[in-house]
Amino acid sequence: MAKVTRREAIGAIGAATVGVRVAAGGLVPLEAATVAAGQLVQSVCRWCYQDIPLADFFRQVGSLGLTAVDLLERDEWVIASDYGLSCSTGYGGGGTVKHGINDRSNHDEIVSNLEESLPRAARAGVSQIIVFVGNRRGMSDVQGIDNCTAALQRIVPAAESEGVTVLVELLNSRVNYPDYHGDRTAFGIEIIKRVGSPRVKLLYDIYHMQVMEGDIIRTIRENSEYIGHYHTGGVPGRRELGSDQELNWPVVCRAIAETGYQGYIAHEFVPTREPMMSLGEAVRLCTV
Repeated sequence: MAKVTRREAIGAIGAATVGVRVAAGGLVPLEAATVAAGQLVQSVCRWCYQDIPLADFFRQVGSLGLTAVDLLERDEWVIASDYGLSCSTGYGGGGTVKHGINDRSNHDEIVSNLEESLPRAARAGVSQIIVFVGNRRGMSDVQGIDNCTAALQRIVPAAESEGVTVLVELLNSRVNYPDYHGDRTAFGIEIIKRVGSPRVKLLYDIYHMQVMEGDIIRTIRENSEYIGHYHTGGVPGRRELGSDQELNWPVVCRAIAETGYQGYIAHEFVPTREPMMSLGEAVRLCTV
């Protein structure tokens, strides 16, 4: 296939009424109606496309038929709405990968941040805020689960009163985030069960859990009630979702849809080709 420059690809996107996907012959229209008719609502994580200015990114995302962007900072929520997009999950001061809710010394700051962010999110139409477990630092699972539960129980009243869901993200500790404590589904589910609120769920990152555990479809089917959000990413390398990686994404997405899931599945892979071409392909693969 002839090499397509970023400028040419963006021009093709703008000329179409919908978006693109990758095929042997180059750019092929991706009908927005097809995306809208799919059983899953898709979004995309902003950080994977940092080289594209924010306004341009929002415009291009909209041209693909997507309606939301994931992992936006608080000052970006309103900007997204200016382009007809919502924020499917926002940052709200819920700790960091290394310093999260498994450490009680972080609780006061995180709780304070979220008590300020949750009402703001509700006003902006942001339905979900992310929190991180934090690094293990020799801590046992029992203590980590206890500490995470205690922090989240303090946040529940604000989350429930504002109608905003707090998502606890699972990440791999094998490749990307050494020592991250929330690196297994069972660990996260135990926390969600103990908290016992419909406004506290897992962010099930399929890429990270494929690295750590595999067995993705069975895990989703058996634990869907505890999952509030999904992230994608090709294994290995968190690259595109095409045929050169481990998972069959249409099959995975059908399994998610069959659980009756009504939330977003957000693409969180780092493109190695023209970014919007890669994203368009992922959207097409996951439209089931």
